[in-house]
Amino acid sequence: MTNSTTEYTLPDNFTSTEITHQEAIETVIDSLQENDSAMVHHDGQGYIWKFQYGSVETYVQLTGENEEDLLTVWAPVLTLPAQNELGLMRKLLEMNGEETLETRFGIMNNQIVVLSQRTVEDLSPAEISRAITLVATIADDNDERLIETYGGNPITN
Repeated sequence: MTNSTTEYTLPDNFTSTEITHQEAIETVIDSLQENDSAMVHHDGQGYIWKFQYGSVETYVQLTGENEEDLLTVWAPVLTLPAQNELGLMRKLLEMNGEETLETRFGIMNNQIVVLSQRTVEDLSPAEISRAITLVATIADDNDERLIETYGGNPITN
């Protein structure tokens, strides 16, 4: 049995089909958004997108395209205070350990949020899609149940 290899030469006008992180984010948001709800804001600190997914608004921030820049995805679930904050915090910690995969529950601006954050170094379009989809889905699946069980106020848009 002989091992043979074939060498291929790419034409001079060959271009890569790589997409930017921004393009990948916009593709994912376009597939998930409801009622043409997607909005984007761009300034010197990067991009922030917002879109409606089920009963929650989901936010995506990209600080840039360099290796040390960040992709942050979050979706507010409820506004504090809650009637049973101790029970709520215990439940969220349990969910963080058992159910949230690469995402987590946290507190931002007096709101319980589902969030995911990582640098963009070696970040693939599939990872971008997974982060956005997980945050939006986990928030949408849990917001009403957590409010009903532990109190707190729904997020007002």
